[in-house]
Amino acid sequence: MVVELAILVGLQASGKSTFCRQTLAASHVVVSKDAFPNARHRQRRQMRLVGEALGAGRSVVVDNTNPSPQEWQPLIEAACRSGATVVGYWFPPDRAAASARNAARDERTRVPDVGLYATLKRLRQPRLADGFDQLFTVRFDGVGGFCVDAMLQEDHVR
Repeated sequence: MVVELAILVGLQASGKSTFCRQTLAASHVVVSKDAFPNARHRQRRQMRLVGEALGAGRSVVVDNTNPSPQEWQPLIEAACRSGATVVGYWFPPDRAAASARNAARDERTRVPDVGLYATLKRLRQPRLADGFDQLFTVRFDGVGGFCVDAMLQEDHVR
């Protein structure tokens, strides 16, 4: 059995958590900083949970924005130490649609607009050269699901 670390990369309200529930949650341990919003040292806690699951031979999905190498490099390093395959799922930014979906969220899950814009400023499309073994682009299919396409190296924005 191949152990996998799946890293979701995209804006808030881009469909990452819905995709995770529909596609990965049945086969992966879901780790999200949203599950411990008031905890101190959230990054340390996330890394501990990822390390424990990978160490136990379980696949993991990290359901956060993960907008840049600063966030995904420690995850990739943990996967490499465990011998896990690293798969990235890129949710191309659609600021208007993400803003509309975010505005429709309840008070508890709505992200302040400034947070969405701050993430957008830092958001970078992942590349194989970053240490990913496979990359996929994820888009809404228009009927409540997702289209997932393998990302070819030449698909990367320079």
